[in-house]
Amino acid sequence: MVLSQSSVLRLAATAFGTIFIGFGINAILRPDHALTFFEFAPPADAIDHRLVGSLMAVYGIRDIFMGLAIYAATFCGTSKSLGWTLISASAVAAGDGAVCWSHGQGEWNHWGYAPMITVVGSLLLGIFDRA
Repeated sequence: MVLSQSSVLRLAATAFGTIFIGFGINAILRPDHALTFFEFAPPADAIDHRLVGSLMAVYGIRDIFMGLAIYAATFCGTSKSLGWTLISASAVAAGDGAVCWSHGQGEWNHWGYAPMITVVGSLLLGIFDRA
């Protein structure tokens, strides 16, 4: 059996999808808590607080979508489609970290796990499969 067909990699992908869905639900239901992953403080002004809450809901919906896309690629797609889906999800995490970095804090809350997702995605693409 080639590495890209490993059930362990698919299990890892499912775990990543579940984590994204969990982050999304948290962002929708507890936007102030979700801001802590960015090391941002909730705004004090009520109007700004409402706006940030709405943006966190958008962020949450995005994360839920990513988790469901990972599930779809895991259960209905090929190893290559799952690999590219994971690499795309890691790029989102890297982008989130870049935004945090531009504010001077919180980047490693995102950059810490993005490489793990990239590695699993790359393995699913077959880069270490023997010819």
